[in-house]
Parts: sequence; C-alpha cells; structure tokens
Amino acid sequence: MAMSVSELENYLREAFPDAQIKITDLAGDSDHYSCAITSNAFKGLTRVKQHQLVYQALQGHMGGKLHALALQTSAP
Repeated sequence: MAMSVSELENYLREAFPDAQIKITDLAGDSDHYSCAITSNAFKGLTRVKQHQLVYQALQGHMGGKLHALALQTSAP
C-alpha cells in the first residue's frame, strides 16, 4: 500500500504547522517522493537531526507505506 501526496503532507503539517512544504512524486507510483521542507523547527539543528524529526513525523511509515523519500530541510 502506497502513501498519497495528501497523506504525506498531512503528517508533515501536523508536525510542522508553520512549514513551507513542496512534495514531488518522483516515479508516479505514490511510493517515491522528493520533499523540501522549510520550518522554524529546524533552526539550530544539524541536517541529520532535521531529517530525524521528519522521519518521526511519519510515525513509522517510512520503509512501509512510503518506500523512498529524498529530503531537503532548512530553516527560514
């Protein structure tokens, strides 16, 4: 079972309500996405910690409903 763009965005908006989010379906299969997220939540954090926060926001779906996610995270 794949994850829709809207479902992915809902998880991210719940965790990062202030975020600017751009999601691209890379393969057209709802299973491989590219995602750029800009949020105040990332201020002062390393890139690794920023990505960990995103994976936490996905509530365990990474590797299951969502196979691949290329991330770009930044603070405003």
